[in-house]
Amino acid sequence: MQITFIRHLPTEWNKKTWLQGKRDIGITALTKNDSEEIEENKTLLKIRAPFDLVLASTLKRTQETAFLYGFEPEIEHLLDELDFGPFEGVPKRKLTEELGSQWEGNPLSITLGEPVRHLEERIISFLQKYKTRKNILAFGHGAWIRAALSYVKYGHINQMNRIEVKNNDCLSINI
Repeated sequence: MQITFIRHLPTEWNKKTWLQGKRDIGITALTKNDSEEIEENKTLLKIRAPFDLVLASTLKRTQETAFLYGFEPEIEHLLDELDFGPFEGVPKRKLTEELGSQWEGNPLSITLGEPVRHLEERIISFLQKYKTRKNILAFGHGAWIRAALSYVKYGHINQMNRIEVKNNDCLSINI
């Protein structure tokens, strides 16, 4: 199975470096740079196509991104972002200052708005649910995509915070 992930386009909170998690925030107006990146990614998508399934999370920022790419995705709750609980709506640095090395090297031991292990369980459920698909395009979120990349590479998500995925990044993995 090949999965191509596109992280949603920027929101106002992304621009402020605030954690969003489960907050249902829409994307900002497209910049020239965003439009250029979309066109570059569309070129990659043409190479990776055809997709037998296009998905987005239940949060509107992923759906809005999919629509701007010209797709009408199926909605999949397993793609929903990690619930950052008390850290939603505050700068990411506050989370890293408070949780430090635990967030960096052992996020599975942390509970935020939900236990981080629930994110890993959603990833495992997602991979099981779609294991018979050959080529999926998924519009998702930063922590979810980083965790999925860590899970596929290491067998767990504890390396997720050592991986960077920027807004509008387009990444593919083969499983």
